[in-house]
Amino acid sequence: MSSSESAPLWDLPEPSRAVPGPKARPAKKKPARSRKGQQQPAPELPVARVVVDLPLAHLDRPFDYQVPEKLHETAVPGCRVRVRFAGQLVDGYLLERTDTTEYERKLAYLERVTSSEAVLPPSLHALCRSVADRYGGTLSDVLRLALPPRHAKAEAEPPAEAAPMPSPPDGAGWARYERGGAFLDAVTKGGPANAVWQALPGEDWPRRLAEAAAAAVAQGRGAVLVVPDHRDLARVHEACTDLLGDNGVVALIAGLGPAERYRRWLAVLRGSVRVVVGTRAAMFAPVADPGLFVVWDDGDDLHLDPHAPYPHVRDVLMDRAHATGSALLVGGFARTAEAQLLVESGWAQPVSAGRTELRAAAPRVTPVGEDFDVARDEAARVARLPAVAFEAARQAFAAGLPTLVQVPRRGYVPGLACGQCRTPAHCRRCAGPLGLPGGSAEGAPRPPACRWCGVPETAFRCPACGSVRLRAVVVGAKRTAEEMGRAFPGVPVRTSGAAEVLATVPGRPALVVCTPGAEPVAEGGYGAALLLDGWALLGRQDLRAAEETLRRWMAAAALVRPAPSGGRVVVGAEAGLPVVQALVRWDPAWHAGQELEQRRELGFPPAMRMASVEGSPSAVGAVLDDLSLPGTGEVLGPVPLGEEDEDGNTARERALIRVARPEGRALAKAVHEAAARRDARKAAEPIRIQVDPLDLI
Repeated sequence: MSSSESAPLWDLPEPSRAVPGPKARPAKKKPARSRKGQQQPAPELPVARVVVDLPLAHLDRPFDYQVPEKLHETAVPGCRVRVRFAGQLVDGYLLERTDTTEYERKLAYLERVTSSEAVLPPSLHALCRSVADRYGGTLSDVLRLALPPRHAKAEAEPPAEAAPMPSPPDGAGWARYERGGAFLDAVTKGGPANAVWQALPGEDWPRRLAEAAAAAVAQGRGAVLVVPDHRDLARVHEACTDLLGDNGVVALIAGLGPAERYRRWLAVLRGSVRVVVGTRAAMFAPVADPGLFVVWDDGDDLHLDPHAPYPHVRDVLMDRAHATGSALLVGGFARTAEAQLLVESGWAQPVSAGRTELRAAAPRVTPVGEDFDVARDEAARVARLPAVAFEAARQAFAAGLPTLVQVPRRGYVPGLACGQCRTPAHCRRCAGPLGLPGGSAEGAPRPPACRWCGVPETAFRCPACGSVRLRAVVVGAKRTAEEMGRAFPGVPVRTSGAAEVLATVPGRPALVVCTPGAEPVAEGGYGAALLLDGWALLGRQDLRAAEETLRRWMAAAALVRPAPSGGRVVVGAEAGLPVVQALVRWDPAWHAGQELEQRRELGFPPAMRMASVEGSPSAVGAVLDDLSLPGTGEVLGPVPLGEEDEDGNTARERALIRVARPEGRALAKAVHEAAARRDARKAAEPIRIQVDPLDLI
C-alpha cells in the first residue's frame, strides 16, 4: 500500500533548502590574555544560536550569543540555557553552535546552561517550526506545548534499557477490512502508507491500534498513538502492554506529576521506549525513527489544543508523517470531512469493511417516527420515549444485558420556558437562563434558579404574556435517569457524566444514562441503546452539527451487540434526515462526502483555509487594515459576538478570513506578520488570531 509523494492540497512543508543571506563574519575573538574576571570565548564554535522563550511575534527568530569558555563542554545543541535579553534573564534553547555571526555588534555571553540534556533535537525543532508556520504562531508558543517542564531529579536518573523487539503481530483482525492487510504489511515493511480507517461496530479497536504499533516496532521503528481522553488512553495502553510488554510502551498524559511526566518523556527522547500512547500533548513526542502515527476519533474537539497557536492533532501528525516518510492512520467509527478530503485527494486510502462483515457486526437501528411505529403508537412522532424505546429496553433486560441511554444535556432541567407562550425564561437579576437544579430542599422541590448567578426565582412571571407557568425546554441526564427509574422499577440506574465518568459497567440488566462522550464500555456489549433528543444535537448553531451528531451516535451505537445477537439502537430523530440515514445504513463515508461537497459550495473548511480574528472593534479593525492577503483572500465580517461594554457598545467582535486551500501557508504568514507588526507597536488591547478554527458560527 503506498501513498502519493506530493501533497500540495494540504500545504505540507517542502524540504528545507539553504537560503543565501547577508554575508556572515567570524565572531570576534578576544585576546588569549585578558583582565582578571573577564570571560573568554569558547575555543571552538564560539557562537550559539538561541531561540528565546518570548511570545512576541516580532521576536520570533533565533538570536546569537557568545559561548563562554566555562560553558564550552555543556552548551550542546538542543540544551536549555539562560540568556540576558533586554536587560532581563529569560529561558531559551540552544539550536546550534557555529563560527560566524551576522550581528555587527558585540555579542552578549550565555549566562548559564540550565541543563546539558539535548531536549530539542533538530527533528523536533523542525516540527515545531513547521507547526508555528502552519498556524501563524511563534516557535516559543509551540515549544511550550511540545516540551514538558524540566525536573532535575528525573533528568539525573540513568536511562532505562530498551525493550526487546517484538515479533510481527497477527494480522487476522485487520484482514476483516478491505486494504487492512495491505496497510499492516506496509507498516511492517517500513513504507509510507496513509489510511483512513472506519472501524466496525463492536471492534476491539485498541487491539488493532496496538497491532499496528507492534508492526512498526518489529522493524526497529517507533509509533505515536493519540486518543481523545484518559479512558481511551487506558484501553490502548493496556492493549499495547499485552503485545509489547511493560517496558515497550509509555503513556503520556497531562494528569501525570511533573517528575513522572518528564521521566517518561525523557525515556522516549533517549530511545528507551519506541511506542507512545497519549492525549493531544503526545503529538509532539520525540520518538526515534518513527514509522507510524495514529490519531483515533479525529472529530473529537479534545484534539484541538486550546493554547496558541491552537494546533490540531491530525494536522500535526500529517506533517510529521510527510516529513519522516512514515505511515499515518486516521481511525474512528465515524468520518470527518477533513478525513474524507484526504481520501478524495488520494493522499490516503480508505480502510473499511465490506457489507457482509458490516451486517454481521452492526446493531439494528430504528428511527423514531417510522410509519410502522406510528401505526402502532400515534404519539411516536412527538414522544420523548416512544413505545419502541421501551420495547428495546425490555428485550435487553430480558436477555440479561444493560441498556445505554444517551442524553445530550447534563443536569436536571437545564432549560425552562414560559408554559403558555414558550418564551425562554430568564433571570430578573442578570438575564441568565433559568433551570431546575433538581433534588429537594427540606422535603420540597427546589425552585427554578439562574444558571449564571445561582439566585432562585420564586415568583416567575413571563414578561411577554404574564403567565406564571413554566415548562421544560430540554431535559437533562439527571431528570432522564429519574424518569427511566420510575418506568423500569427494580432495574438499577447508573449515570455517567461530568461529575463521574464511568469506564466500564457489568454485563447485567441496568439503565446506564450518560451524556455524549461519557459512555462506559459494557462487558459483553449493551443489549440496546436509546439516543434521545436528537433535535438538541442537530439544532445547534454549528457548521459541524450534523457531523458531530453522527460521530456521537455512532460512538454509542458501536457499544451495542450486533443485530444477529439482538442488539438494537433507537434514535430520537426523523428517519428522512441524512444523518439518520447514515446511521441506519452505518455509512459515515457517504455522509462525510455529502458534508464535504456542501462545504465546497459554501466555501467553508476543509475546502478552504480560514483564520479568525477576535478582539475589540478597534483591535480587529487595525489587524484587518494591516493584513496583506493572498490573491484569493476574502474577509467576512467583522460581526459582534454579543458582548457589550458599560456604555452598551460592542465589546468584542470577530472577522473571518478565507483563502483557497493551496494558499493556506500564505494566509498563516500574513496573519503572523500582522501580529508581529502589532507587537512591535506594543499594542495594549488583547486579540486572538486562530488559523483553522473549529467554531465558525
